Amino acid sequence: MKKNKAGSIAVMALVLIYLLIPLVVSIVYSMFDKWTGIVPEGFNLENYATLFTDKAFLATLGRTVAMCVIPICLTIIIVLLALFVTTIYFPKLEKYVQIICMIPYTIQGVILSVSILSLYVSSPTFLSNRLVMLFGAYCIIILPYIYQGIRNGMRAVNMPMLIEAAEMLGSSKIYAFFKIVVPNILSAIIVSSLLAVGIIFGDYVLVRNLAGTSFPNMQIFLYQTMKSDSTKSSAVFVIIMLVTFVITAVVLFFKSREAKGRVQKK
Repeated sequence: MKKNKAGSIAVMALVLIYLLIPLVVSIVYSMFDKWTGIVPEGFNLENYATLFTDKAFLATLGRTVAMCVIPICLTIIIVLLALFVTTIYFPKLEKYVQIICMIPYTIQGVILSVSILSLYVSSPTFLSNRLVMLFGAYCIIILPYIYQGIRNGMRAVNMPMLIEAAEMLGSSKIYAFFKIVVPNILSAIIVSSLLAVGIIFGDYVLVRNLAGTSFPNMQIFLYQTMKSDSTKSSAVFVIIMLVTFVITAVVLFFKSREAKGRVQKK
């Protein structure tokens, strides 16, 4: 038994090391002037000091975080309401909602951006705004991940039964949904949201085609930096990874804190 456990730990450690190698190499490379031999040369942290004092970089970082928050919040609200209506009132339509939500899996970023531009760029309404088109495109590409996570969470807690039990106690359906069901599927919402954050943070095609250089995100900044300085671009990559880790850690911290609060109340 102990041998099997030790073997499993060894395999997991090897996999973890293999996955962390690119990040570790990028961190080391970003801290030196050049790395043309076996050992890097010229240790300094000038790249990080330059980036964190660069107003353009800080604006790009804040812009990218906003790009994540707005589409994810909109998509979560839409999916929650759609699943509430279909599960409670029109259960036969749920399979069609699932098909619609899974369609973005098959749509490439280039095709999606070109289609959106051809449809809305000449529209006299607010839909012709490049930022509106960009946020709408992000809502589309993260839709399958948000939908699948929330749907699995609802099935795990048996949403119809919870709402029926709440109705027997005098609660309305919508109140029971947001006060009982949503808190119970919060972990599923968080996991799917973190997956969506990774997708938006790594996007280059949509923001480049829809917004151009007028609203650059971290990937565009990284691409532009790569043309001039490879070590600085490595520092940008490391910061992107660190920001993603920080967002994940903060969300998981609040999730664990909320779970402890529920346990104490019980």
